[in-house]
Amino acid sequence: MRPIIALDADGVLVDYHHAYADAWAKAFGRRPALRDPAAYWPMDRWDVRRLTGDELETFRKCFDAEFWSSIPAMAGALEACRELVEAGYDLVCVTAMEMQFETARLRNLRGLGFPIERVIATANAQSAESPKAAALRELQSVAFVDDYLPYMRGIPPQIHAALVLREPNG
Repeated sequence: MRPIIALDADGVLVDYHHAYADAWAKAFGRRPALRDPAAYWPMDRWDVRRLTGDELETFRKCFDAEFWSSIPAMAGALEACRELVEAGYDLVCVTAMEMQFETARLRNLRGLGFPIERVIATANAQSAESPKAAALRELQSVAFVDDYLPYMRGIPPQIHAALVLREPNG
Protein backbone atom coordinates (compact mmCIF):
# COMPACT_ATOMS: atom_id res chain seq x y z
CA MET A 1 0.00 0.00 0.00
CA ARG A 2 1.33 3.43 -0.99
CA PRO A 3 1.37 6.28 1.53
CA ILE A 4 -1.63 8.64 1.27
CA ILE A 5 -1.59 12.41 1.02
CA ALA A 6 -4.94 14.05 1.76
CA LEU A 7 -5.69 17.28 -0.08
CA ASP A 8 -8.44 19.84 0.35
CA ALA A 9 -10.13 20.94 -2.87
CA ASP A 10 -11.27 24.58 -2.72
CA GLY A 11 -8.27 26.87 -2.69
CA VAL A 12 -5.81 23.97 -2.92
CA LEU A 13 -6.79 21.96 -6.01
CA VAL A 14 -9.56 24.10 -7.53
CA ASP A 15 -10.24 27.83 -7.78
CA TYR A 16 -13.35 28.42 -5.68
CA HIS A 17 -12.99 32.21 -6.04
CA HIS A 18 -13.44 31.97 -9.81
CA ALA A 19 -16.39 29.60 -9.44
CA TYR A 20 -18.05 31.87 -6.86
CA ALA A 21 -18.01 34.77 -9.32
CA ASP A 22 -19.48 32.47 -11.99
CA ALA A 23 -22.28 31.43 -9.61
CA TRP A 24 -23.00 35.10 -8.89
CA ALA A 25 -23.23 35.79 -12.63
CA LYS A 26 -25.58 32.84 -13.09
CA ALA A 27 -27.83 34.04 -10.26
CA PHE A 28 -27.85 37.77 -10.99
CA GLY A 29 -26.88 38.16 -14.63
CA ARG A 30 -23.48 39.83 -14.22
CA ARG A 31 -20.06 38.76 -13.05
CA PRO A 32 -19.00 40.86 -10.04
CA ALA A 33 -16.03 43.18 -10.25
CA LEU A 34 -12.89 42.32 -8.33
CA ARG A 35 -12.75 44.36 -5.11
CA ASP A 36 -9.75 42.90 -3.24
CA PRO A 37 -7.52 40.39 -5.06
CA ALA A 38 -5.81 39.57 -1.74
CA ALA A 39 -9.07 38.66 0.09
CA TYR A 40 -9.45 35.10 1.39
CA TRP A 41 -13.26 35.08 1.55
CA PRO A 42 -15.14 35.38 -1.78
CA MET A 43 -17.56 37.92 -0.29
CA ASP A 44 -14.60 40.20 0.42
CA ARG A 45 -12.79 39.44 -2.83
CA TRP A 46 -15.68 40.30 -5.13
CA ASP A 47 -17.79 43.46 -5.23
CA VAL A 48 -20.95 41.73 -3.99
CA ARG A 49 -23.58 42.60 -1.43
CA ARG A 50 -24.72 40.53 1.54
CA LEU A 51 -27.77 38.55 0.54
CA THR A 52 -30.88 37.69 2.48
CA GLY A 53 -34.25 36.13 1.76
CA ASP A 54 -35.14 35.26 -1.81
CA GLU A 55 -31.86 36.60 -3.22
CA LEU A 56 -29.88 34.34 -0.91
CA GLU A 57 -31.99 31.33 -1.91
CA THR A 58 -31.54 32.17 -5.61
CA PHE A 59 -27.78 32.30 -5.11
CA ARG A 60 -27.63 29.09 -3.04
CA LYS A 61 -29.47 27.20 -5.78
CA CYS A 62 -26.51 27.91 -8.08
CA PHE A 63 -24.30 25.71 -5.87
CA ASP A 64 -25.65 22.54 -7.42
CA ALA A 65 -24.01 19.42 -8.87
CA GLU A 66 -23.18 21.33 -12.08
CA PHE A 67 -21.37 23.99 -10.04
CA TRP A 68 -19.34 21.45 -8.04
CA SER A 69 -18.37 19.57 -11.22
CA SER A 70 -17.09 22.60 -13.13
CA ILE A 71 -14.60 24.49 -10.94
CA PRO A 72 -11.29 25.24 -12.71
CA ALA A 73 -7.96 24.01 -11.36
CA MET A 74 -5.64 26.19 -9.31
CA ALA A 75 -2.48 27.15 -11.17
CA GLY A 76 0.17 24.48 -10.66
CA ALA A 77 -2.08 22.09 -8.70
CA LEU A 78 -2.44 19.47 -11.42
CA GLU A 79 1.31 19.33 -12.03
CA ALA A 80 2.04 19.10 -8.29
CA CYS A 81 -0.41 16.20 -7.91
CA ARG A 82 1.11 14.34 -10.84
CA GLU A 83 4.57 14.75 -9.30
CA LEU A 84 3.33 13.40 -5.95
CA VAL A 85 1.88 10.31 -7.64
CA GLU A 86 5.12 9.81 -9.58
CA ALA A 87 6.97 10.05 -6.24
CA GLY A 88 4.92 7.10 -4.93
CA TYR A 89 1.94 8.62 -3.13
CA ASP A 90 -1.80 8.01 -3.46
CA LEU A 91 -3.92 11.16 -3.30
CA VAL A 92 -7.31 11.50 -1.65
CA CYS A 93 -9.40 14.66 -1.60
CA VAL A 94 -10.82 15.44 1.85
CA THR A 95 -13.20 18.36 1.48
CA ALA A 96 -15.73 20.18 3.67
CA MET A 97 -18.89 20.09 1.59
CA GLU A 98 -22.33 18.54 1.57
CA MET A 99 -22.15 14.76 1.05
CA GLN A 100 -24.63 14.95 -1.82
CA PHE A 101 -21.98 16.69 -3.94
CA GLU A 102 -19.13 14.26 -3.27
CA THR A 103 -19.60 12.56 -6.68
CA ALA A 104 -19.75 15.93 -8.47
CA ARG A 105 -16.47 16.95 -6.83
CA LEU A 106 -14.81 13.69 -7.94
CA ARG A 107 -16.17 14.19 -11.47
CA ASN A 108 -14.70 17.71 -11.45
CA LEU A 109 -11.26 16.56 -10.29
CA ARG A 110 -11.13 13.61 -12.68
CA GLY A 111 -12.35 15.78 -15.56
CA LEU A 112 -9.50 18.21 -14.92
CA GLY A 113 -7.02 15.32 -15.02
CA PHE A 114 -6.18 15.10 -11.31
CA PRO A 115 -4.83 11.65 -10.37
CA ILE A 116 -7.38 11.35 -7.57
CA GLU A 117 -9.76 8.39 -7.31
CA ARG A 118 -11.50 9.19 -4.04
CA VAL A 119 -13.24 12.16 -2.45
CA ILE A 120 -14.34 12.23 1.18
CA ALA A 121 -16.89 14.92 2.01
CA THR A 122 -16.99 16.02 5.65
CA ALA A 123 -19.07 18.47 7.59
CA ASN A 124 -17.90 22.07 7.63
CA ALA A 125 -19.08 23.02 11.11
CA GLN A 126 -16.73 24.83 13.46
CA SER A 127 -15.79 22.85 16.54
CA ALA A 128 -12.83 22.12 18.77
CA GLU A 129 -11.60 19.60 16.20
CA SER A 130 -11.46 19.84 12.43
CA PRO A 131 -14.36 18.06 10.73
CA LYS A 132 -11.65 16.48 8.55
CA ALA A 133 -9.63 14.98 11.43
CA ALA A 134 -11.63 11.73 11.65
CA ALA A 135 -11.24 11.08 7.91
CA LEU A 136 -7.51 11.76 8.12
CA ARG A 137 -7.13 9.32 11.01
CA GLU A 138 -9.09 6.65 9.12
CA LEU A 139 -7.02 7.16 5.96
CA GLN A 140 -3.81 7.10 7.99
CA SER A 141 -2.54 9.80 5.69
CA VAL A 142 1.07 10.88 5.98
CA ALA A 143 0.26 14.47 5.06
CA PHE A 144 -2.70 16.84 4.79
CA VAL A 145 -2.82 20.04 2.74
CA ASP A 146 -5.50 22.70 3.33
CA ASP A 147 -5.87 26.46 3.00
CA TYR A 148 -8.01 27.01 6.12
CA LEU A 149 -6.18 26.99 9.46
CA PRO A 150 -9.13 25.84 11.63
CA TYR A 151 -9.18 22.59 9.62
CA MET A 152 -5.77 21.76 11.10
CA ARG A 153 -7.21 21.50 14.65
CA GLY A 154 -7.04 18.01 16.07
CA ILE A 155 -4.98 16.58 13.23
CA PRO A 156 -2.89 13.73 14.71
CA PRO A 157 0.74 14.81 15.23
CA GLN A 158 2.09 12.04 12.99
CA ILE A 159 0.30 13.63 9.99
CA HIS A 160 2.36 16.37 8.38
CA ALA A 161 0.01 19.37 8.11
CA ALA A 162 0.71 21.87 5.33
CA LEU A 163 -1.19 25.16 5.22
CA VAL A 164 -1.41 26.83 1.82
CA LEU A 165 -1.16 30.59 2.26
CA ARG A 166 -2.49 32.62 -0.65
CA GLU A 167 -4.74 35.56 0.05
CA PRO A 168 -3.67 37.28 3.28
CA ASN A 169 -6.69 39.56 3.82
CA GLY A 170 -9.24 37.91 6.09
